[in-house]
Amino acid sequence: MQTEPQSVLFVCSENALRSPMAEAILKTLRGDRIFIDSAGVREGALDPLAVAVLAEIGIDLARHRPKRLEDLMDSSFDVVITLSPEAHHWALQMTRATAAEIEYWVTPDPSAVEGNRAVMLDAYRSVRDALMARIGTRFAPGP
Repeated sequence: MQTEPQSVLFVCSENALRSPMAEAILKTLRGDRIFIDSAGVREGALDPLAVAVLAEIGIDLARHRPKRLEDLMDSSFDVVITLSPEAHHWALQMTRATAAEIEYWVTPDPSAVEGNRAVMLDAYRSVRDALMARIGTRFAPGP
C-alpha cells in the first residue's frame, strides 16, 4: 500500500475539465487530510459540462477558476498526476530536481466527442466515473 501523500497536484492541458474534476473528487474524498490543487499547461475556461456531471453526484465545481501552472502559489507537491500527454511532459520537466512522484493517468478528453448534448454528457460521465474509480483506489484511506 502506498503512503498517503500530504499534497497532490492534478495537471491537464487547460485546467478546464479533467484536472478540476479530479481535484474536486479527491477533495470530496480526502480533502480533510491532503492538500489538493489543479492547474493547466495553458490558459482555459471552465467547461460547463464538467460542472454539470459533477453536480449530478453532489459536487460543486461552479466556483472553480482555471489556472495555469505559473499561477500556482506553491510548486512543491508530493504527487503530481498528469491527465494529458502535454501535462505529463511538462511535469517531468518541472520536477527534475524534486522528489515528487509523477503519475500519468491516460484520460480521454471528453470535449473532443461530437454529438448531441446527451452523447456529450455520457462522454463526460465516463471520464468522471473513471476518475472517481482511479482516485478511490489510489487514495483509499489506510487502516
